[in-house]
Amino acid sequence: MAHQCALVSAVMKQRYFDDLKVGDRFKSEPLRVTEKKLIEFADKFDPQMFHLSRKGAERTIFKGLIASGWHTAAMTMRLFVQTLNFAKGAIGLGVDKLRWPNAVRPGDVLTVETRILGVRPSRSRPRYAIVRLRNVTTNQRGEVMQTMLASAMVRRRLRRRALKPADNRTTDPKTTGPKQ
Repeated sequence: MAHQCALVSAVMKQRYFDDLKVGDRFKSEPLRVTEKKLIEFADKFDPQMFHLSRKGAERTIFKGLIASGWHTAAMTMRLFVQTLNFAKGAIGLGVDKLRWPNAVRPGDVLTVETRILGVRPSRSRPRYAIVRLRNVTTNQRGEVMQTMLASAMVRRRLRRRALKPADNRTTDPKTTGPKQ
């Protein structure tokens, strides 16, 4: 199986900004990296020998096939999105300090831990808020494969306003009294 990640977004309630607080942590379901998917991604988006061919990769500094860092970032994004399941999505505002301290290899099983670092309402879009977060992607041995700091805009929970009539008059004949 290419992906062994549970589709938590289908069964989990959607999250809003209002559901988060600084210090919250979320851990994803695991995702298995296959050689086939690794090579397919590299062929389309990062066609370098250490991503495309087991034999060619053995002669490189990596001594074997590795995933593109961009593939690692894409898998991290998938796990992040499925785990937090933001209502209306998470709009990326930027990524800071993206690092790949270790190479992802075929057979690795990745998980992502997300920690909420900061939260604040958006100044320009009242229905949204800004979340500052840190994602750490690890493999089955607990080795750190990717780290990143990021900011995202997420939807705030809408407050229902009570409907009020245009004025204080009522149309109920029992309470309006006789016409004059």
